[in-house]
Amino acid sequence: MIAVDSNVLVYAHRKDSPWHQAARRCLRPLVEGYAPWAIPWPCVCEFVGIVTHPRIYRPPTAPEEALAQVDALMASPALVTLSEEGDHWSVLREVLQTSRASGPKVHDARVAALCLHHGVSELWTADRDFSRFPRLKTRNPLIEPGA
Repeated sequence: MIAVDSNVLVYAHRKDSPWHQAARRCLRPLVEGYAPWAIPWPCVCEFVGIVTHPRIYRPPTAPEEALAQVDALMASPALVTLSEEGDHWSVLREVLQTSRASGPKVHDARVAALCLHHGVSELWTADRDFSRFPRLKTRNPLIEPGA
């Protein structure tokens, strides 16, 4: 199962992003397909926070529009949302310890642990910081072939 990081979602949403077309192109088969794909819940929150932030985008996305975009993603027939459950702490603890993540990198560790806990085969992200989690296979679908 492929999981999608918030930056790919942001780029697919924001028409002013130089990665907009590439992000839409790689997301379309997931969103419209029937093979399971995933979004970690922290990435949903981060997506809304980023696109509506007035210091990141001028103009920012209106909150109603951001929520409508999330609604559209949630309508995908094969979407799986990844959340903490069961022994999640043991996975997160191991990821935090081995990566030595601290500060804002704890968010990335949380996403990585969710993906590992739920058996994600690959995380699509444009964030190179995920390389600090070697157990999680990542790929930038905006520049790497095969997306």
